[in-house]
Amino acid sequence: MVTTVFCEINGLNIHYEEQGTGESVLFLHGWGSSMVPFVRLIDALKDTHRVVAVEFPGCGQSETMKTPWTNTDYCNFVIQFMEKVGLTDPVLIGHSHGGRVILELVGTARVHPPKIILLDSAGLIPEKTARQKRRAASFKLIKKTLTMPGIRRVSGGLLEKARKHYGSADYLAAPPVLRQTLVNLVNTDLSDLLPNITCPCLLIWGENDTDTPVAVAKRMEAAIPDAGLCLIKGGHFSFLDDTYAACAILRNFLS
Repeated sequence: MVTTVFCEINGLNIHYEEQGTGESVLFLHGWGSSMVPFVRLIDALKDTHRVVAVEFPGCGQSETMKTPWTNTDYCNFVIQFMEKVGLTDPVLIGHSHGGRVILELVGTARVHPPKIILLDSAGLIPEKTARQKRRAASFKLIKKTLTMPGIRRVSGGLLEKARKHYGSADYLAAPPVLRQTLVNLVNTDLSDLLPNITCPCLLIWGENDTDTPVAVAKRMEAAIPDAGLCLIKGGHFSFLDDTYAACAILRNFLS
């Protein structure tokens, strides 16, 4: 039976769902996403686990925060949510940004899960391609020029046009408070925390992921003491591209 409910965290109306009984598992989704992509993974675990999936502020049916957040703010939110719904040391499963939150939570010893599972996780700053470096340099030059005192008064909407041309799809789709939040997140590098993660860690990664490339997964595997990497078919949403493999690996790791 699916329980779809809302709770209040720091004045925000937050949407989450809960299914099953047994060992607790908490799903944390990626940037701008929701709990919906996790449906088939949840189905694979609900007969043996208490499965909870929450939607971050500004995502799915959850209310948007009023001011920009950092990754630490997301960690505070998860801890408050766990307390609100009675989750004690659940297994943590995070995709992309959800994985970034898990890395900080566990790497700073704010939570102590028995296991963690990272799906195409963010948290490290990938090496930029030559094209990405050129685009970044071009935008920085344009921004510097358009914000000079003598030019700012006559530049009109040129800076916003430049942002639209050079910005990522995630950045352009977000309202202002989430745009600044995204800027805070993409500049977060948690590599120094990885050696502090001592619980078993499973990395499930798409072999063709271009958002968080396999090189990022290999860096995580090397730095986290008890980590194992499973490459499967697909891209940044590999657990959707090859659901059968993802579910089989997940169940085996949690059994």
